[in-house]
Amino acid sequence: MRRTVVITAMVLAGLCAAFSARAVTPHEIFQGSTLNQILQRGTLIVGMEVEYYPFEYADTNGKPVGFDVDLAKLIAQELGVQIEIKDIEWTGLIPALQSGKVDLVISGMTRTLARAKTVSFTEPYFTTGLCVLLSAKKAADIQAVDQLNAPDRVLAVKTGTTGDLVATKKFPKATINRFKDETACVREVVTGRADAFFYDQISIAKHHAQNKDTTRAILKPFTYEPFAMAIRKGDADFLNWLNIFLDTIKGDGRYDELYQKHLGEIIKP
Repeated sequence: MRRTVVITAMVLAGLCAAFSARAVTPHEIFQGSTLNQILQRGTLIVGMEVEYYPFEYADTNGKPVGFDVDLAKLIAQELGVQIEIKDIEWTGLIPALQSGKVDLVISGMTRTLARAKTVSFTEPYFTTGLCVLLSAKKAADIQAVDQLNAPDRVLAVKTGTTGDLVATKKFPKATINRFKDETACVREVVTGRADAFFYDQISIAKHHAQNKDTTRAILKPFTYEPFAMAIRKGDADFLNWLNIFLDTIKGDGRYDELYQKHLGEIIKP
């Protein structure tokens, strides 16, 4: 009996030792984190689709500029590293993040439950909502967004955006035409081939201002759209650092400086 107890104790001790040997230490977790990889590499690689004014777009020399670009530069500055911006088509941003081609995505991306299944999001750095660009010709009778949920209505949406997701879920009776870029959606409305285009408040206001004779706009948001930075799943160290970064720049005035620089003339109290 005593021999059995001794053998059992030895087996348990061996199992404990084996599990202890396989346990990953906090230091080892940090060593494999994106944050440490960035610091060791000396470069922060950010993915964004550089065609979303005023968050990320190209200047006359083809150089990326905008709110998100400056936000990314501030992150790199605080990390003490260089920055590399990769211009990636919208539908390729999350796959590029998951495959390790970029360290994070900052591209006016709305934090949603569906996307949070595949990536982790920081706290929001900007809040907006979906608004509607209407065709003055085809949708002259539309006064409320819910009137667009009808069999004779045609909606233009950019593939993979929250406008696409909301249209599919809340406007099942309408015909939904999907396009890979924003300008194609606007063109559909301007020419009267589509009744409406769903996009964020700033963009809809801009497109209406540029096409006043052919469009109308409903500029009261009908959804809640929190923009957040996306990183790979399970990277707690980097997520924690980015959230502290956001709290810091909101507290020391640098966020307000960015806001006034890029959005002050567009969004007025």
